[in-house]
Amino acid sequence: MEQKNYELAVNLRHELHEHPELSNEEVWTKQHLMEFVKNNTKNLEIVDKGNWFYAIYRVGEDKPNIAFRADFDALPMDEYIDIPWGSKFPGKAHKCGHDGHASTLAGFALEVDQKGADKNIFFLFQPAEEVGNGAVQCVPMLKVEKIDEIYGYHNMAGMPFQSVNVLNGNVQCASTGMSIKMEGAPAHASQPETGKNPSFAIAKIVDAIPSLTENSKGLLLCTIVQINVGGRNFGMSAYNGELLLTIRALYEDELDQLRDNLIKIANEEAEKYGLKVSFEYSDSFPETKSSKECVDKVRAVAKEKGFELVEMEEPLRPSEDFGHYTKVIPAAYFYVGNGENYPHVHTSEYDFRDENIEIACEVFKGLAGTN
Repeated sequence: MEQKNYELAVNLRHELHEHPELSNEEVWTKQHLMEFVKNNTKNLEIVDKGNWFYAIYRVGEDKPNIAFRADFDALPMDEYIDIPWGSKFPGKAHKCGHDGHASTLAGFALEVDQKGADKNIFFLFQPAEEVGNGAVQCVPMLKVEKIDEIYGYHNMAGMPFQSVNVLNGNVQCASTGMSIKMEGAPAHASQPETGKNPSFAIAKIVDAIPSLTENSKGLLLCTIVQINVGGRNFGMSAYNGELLLTIRALYEDELDQLRDNLIKIANEEAEKYGLKVSFEYSDSFPETKSSKECVDKVRAVAKEKGFELVEMEEPLRPSEDFGHYTKVIPAAYFYVGNGENYPHVHTSEYDFRDENIEIACEVFKGLAGTN
């Protein structure tokens, strides 16, 4: 990577970090990225899609169409560490490294613009990864532009610094937030039998959770996030409640089965206690599955460039909405290591490591056929 382009990308990363925006609110972020690409390239076409955009480097209709994706939303948490480019907005911070991912893609765009490529290259800048619906907004672009393959990466702690980490098949879990709401009837605390209290039904659901995640073919988790029953009124028996869960599975079919089992138990318990029951879902993510064909290309590039290549022993538990792309076309999602002892993403001590911009950019360049 040219030193000037690297420095521009690092400076861009720091600017993005100073101005974090939450999922589906990335107005300044999207505009700043689009202006950066427009002002620093000569041969790219930019397609503005409202709250996201993509840029194109074309060499001919007879060439493959390869896309590279980066996310750019931040997290709803404070900046806890003292860094010159710290967040200027309380309650918002780039604590997952999407500022680094977007800056990598922007730096890569500069490299392709200046040095060329032997394929048609699409630079996809995506919003709202953290809530799981950013990729959904962008998926139609794959069909419109007849994309043949798509690649993306994430920075990751617990992996050797600047290593390239890969795995065939499922690399990250599917998950969804599930809310089970139950409504009964109020009663005086001295006469609970005259009301309908959801506490016992919710307790039965909680008690059943361990058995629902047994004997799975892959990772299967049901995490209790919160339990709300009744209120601080000692004169009344509880009459409404809500159980918030995050259900997670390596394989989507097992996630669906777990959800269906929870619904079945909730309905049975609601009927038993005479309660109304309803279900809500949020932050839903698909399984992310890399094709061997695409991962092999990442392997070849990493080896050619002399990067440390690590074959992952198992998939990662967190979810990633890149999985929406992997359902449509061949794809690979790889990881660049932050170091075995570096703070993990989504923690107060974390900040993206600028050095990884160059590593990921060089992998992208190899996949694009850029010198």
